[in-house]
Amino acid sequence: MTANELTTTPDLAEAPAVTVTGERAEWLETLAKHRYFLRFTTRDLTDEQAGLRTTAGELCLGGLIKHVTEVEKTWVDFILDGPSTMADVTDLSEDDLTSRADGFRLLPGETLAGVLADYAEVARRTDELVATLPDLDVAWPLPKAPWFEPGAQWSARRALMHIVTETAQHSGHADIIRESLDGATSMA
Repeated sequence: MTANELTTTPDLAEAPAVTVTGERAEWLETLAKHRYFLRFTTRDLTDEQAGLRTTAGELCLGGLIKHVTEVEKTWVDFILDGPSTMADVTDLSEDDLTSRADGFRLLPGETLAGVLADYAEVARRTDELVATLPDLDVAWPLPKAPWFEPGAQWSARRALMHIVTETAQHSGHADIIRESLDGATSMA
């Protein structure tokens, strides 16, 4: 198997493995690398440690994994079903803002193992989509949001770029948080 050829199983219960090559293999390889770095920042941590804020910001390791999981899930939903799967964020209430902030925290009753399991399931779904989507050029209009250009569209490929970017960016954040927690690093 070459670096640009991966084997994935879309549905372990029913389908045989699918060999993915070229661009799709590169997407899967890049996602796997950045997901690994993000997950690796949580090695050997307790739930309490995964919920600690170690910088001046609000972020914690468990919350970052929750956020990346939600972002990836949301963009896969967008690829499959368009902008109706995304919330309208042009007029958020105070409750909406609190709910969005909770997506960056490990809340009471949530565990590191639980958020990692959720992340693994979302990653499996994304990998299946990358392997099987008939056309990476399929595009949808973006929902209304202050950070999107009005009238813009994103293809499945562009949404995948966003997933990779989010994962890589937050892997870096996670590395800083982990190093602030106990001196451990992921990429050094």
